[in-house]
Amino acid sequence: MRDQPTMRIPLGILGLLAALLAYGIAVATFLPPLIGNWPTLLQTVVYVLLGLIWLLPLRRFLIWMETGRWG
Repeated sequence: MRDQPTMRIPLGILGLLAALLAYGIAVATFLPPLIGNWPTLLQTVVYVLLGLIWLLPLRRFLIWMETGRWG
């Protein structure tokens, strides 16, 4: 447990929000022209998968916010 507060947590939260905003804008901008004519169920599967993909690097990022190490 930390004794002193660090700037990693507020900066990490701001970085996470910025990255999620950029990811969301990229998905909303570039994906509809590619899959807009697909069946609705298939589009739903693609959007659900893309909605979960951003979680993959989150564990290491949260570890870095708490400890300062990536592993």
